Amino acid sequence: MTKSILALLIGALIVPSVNAADAAVMPKELPAYAADKPLPVPEIAKRTLANGLTVWVVARDAMPRVDYVLAFKNAGLAADDATRPGFASTLAGLLSEGSEQRDSKAIAETAQSYGGGVAAFASNDGLIVSADALASNAGPMLGLLAEIVRQPSFPEQEIALAKANALQGLKAAEAQPGFRAERAILKAVYGEHPYARTQTTEAGINAITRDALVAAYRARLRPDQALLVVAGRIDANAAFELAQQRFGDWQVEGKAAAATSPSASSATRSFVHLERTGSVQSALRIGRPAVAATDADHIALRVTSTILGGGFSSRLMQNLREDKGYTYGAGLGYRAQMAGGALIAAADVRNEVTGAALGEFFAEYKRIGAEVVSASELDMNKRYIAGGYLIGNQLQGAVAGSLANNWLVGLPPEFLGEFVPKVRAVDAAQVQAIGKKYFAPEQQSIVVVGDAAVVAQLKGYGTFADAK
Repeated sequence: MTKSILALLIGALIVPSVNAADAAVMPKELPAYAADKPLPVPEIAKRTLANGLTVWVVARDAMPRVDYVLAFKNAGLAADDATRPGFASTLAGLLSEGSEQRDSKAIAETAQSYGGGVAAFASNDGLIVSADALASNAGPMLGLLAEIVRQPSFPEQEIALAKANALQGLKAAEAQPGFRAERAILKAVYGEHPYARTQTTEAGINAITRDALVAAYRARLRPDQALLVVAGRIDANAAFELAQQRFGDWQVEGKAAAATSPSASSATRSFVHLERTGSVQSALRIGRPAVAATDADHIALRVTSTILGGGFSSRLMQNLREDKGYTYGAGLGYRAQMAGGALIAAADVRNEVTGAALGEFFAEYKRIGAEVVSASELDMNKRYIAGGYLIGNQLQGAVAGSLANNWLVGLPPEFLGEFVPKVRAVDAAQVQAIGKKYFAPEQQSIVVVGDAAVVAQLKGYGTFADAK
């Protein structure tokens, strides 16, 4: 390297000094935040085909693209047999791996030729198949989507590959303390309810057969249990006509999968220690049952759980990470589903502070129900929730996905625009009431994955049973 080039590189790295008098001075009082802008509620054209398929069209004169989201209720992980947990994920993944007309490669190439792609996944409450394409290819892409969901072939070689991949993924997951902790806390929260067994097992993967996939497909993917959301640059009448062409002659066969029964709103506390010899950290999970997405407490519980553990500025994060230095991160999630919900907190902490960390969790749980949250903290968290929601629903594909996911958990299409105003309406008294109702320490189950050396620190929180 020549001296001249070296001098140029060194010069580029030198930051010139700035005279304090020349530095920009921030105003002493920044202007207040503007009011949250409401999410424009799209006009939704609705129609139900003769076979029961519900179709919603959200016409948007934006970018030349059309998004499809096809959701099937009672078709997700909660519908899986107890001997095959996680089965719905395999079912969803195999839909696009072969149809009566195309193999997996041809499906992918065809989707790409339309300027988009296809995808499928299973949630607890349903199964969703989505597709997107250039507006000029809206008709052909809906035809491909219909082909995938109406004519899956479930090739034996693709099933074998999916099972092999799932077994390798499970092997890697089982080595992670968080995976084991999640399985144990779901069992503690939900007991024998289907929501407790959403993680796959080796026996469950090995039990997957083509016959089982075909039987599940026939019971779960039905037009009378489905919603098709169409969003983008397309006329509503044209979209309805396309839906009729591609799905109108799809006839119901056999008996539909049963709806998921409600999960319990309370559970007997359990205390579980899972041995992980030699671990230098303890994976903590604290949980209890909560309410379904349609419950009157839903919004206030979301706000309260966010204050406690929903972001970097949350109380749990500030206490356990910033103040105590026990962990890199501590959080709390409210899982709102069709048949029930859960409140699950988590952190990975150093062995020597395992018991102390649990104490800080419960100190914050007590405080949220004992003290009135300040106006500034409440407003900050409501803005955080509302802002994230508004940003997350800017794209038309996200809007279609939100509408479909809301439908799966029992929420009406109007909820899309009602969410932010409802969040903004939550007051400090509601937060304190929710804190007392759902965060009393005596209602919480505890799971600790870690070395046996930490068990002595747990005596003050319950009698812990060792499990595999």
